[in-house]
Amino acid sequence: MSEGGIVLYAVIIACEVLFWVFLLAGLATRYLLRRPRLGAALLICAPLVDLILLVAVSLDLRAGAEPSLAHLLAAIYLGISVGYGHSMVRWADVRFAHRYADGPAPAPKPRRGSARAAHERRQLARHVVAWAVGSGILVAAAWFVGTAQAWDYFGGAARVWTLILVIDAVWALSYTSRSGSERDRAVPR
Repeated sequence: MSEGGIVLYAVIIACEVLFWVFLLAGLATRYLLRRPRLGAALLICAPLVDLILLVAVSLDLRAGAEPSLAHLLAAIYLGISVGYGHSMVRWADVRFAHRYADGPAPAPKPRRGSARAAHERRQLARHVVAWAVGSGILVAAAWFVGTAQAWDYFGGAARVWTLILVIDAVWALSYTSRSGSERDRAVPR
């Protein structure tokens, strides 16, 4: 593994740690210190950490680095951060508010029926956003590097992610068809 690869892995880990540090600092400031504006500013910093990773990957590729697992992980991380980041912040906010600010209890994940089907469709929409961003970064990286090896490596990863997305879509949308069949069984004929 090259020195650049090790540095890129360290940047990925640092960005993940910084995301959670800003998230927890923002929530603690908002609810424990009762400073909602400062808390909001800290929460805004959480997704901005992704820019550090994007710049690090760009600089690494520009310096002539060979496509590597670190670049794939960075693209996947960025996609997931964009696709799921807001919902993760909202998830943590509800739980923090409940625990430390007498907020309402978090609603449980729906177990069945149309509510579960709607939940699964929302999760699928987040996955589509994550896939679009992550795959877009992979294609952009392949174009940026401009070699056949880069197209094979980054394009292959994007194809695998596409397959995973299709499987997720079939799974998520199966809840929609099941909720309809449950509704049909519930109506007496």
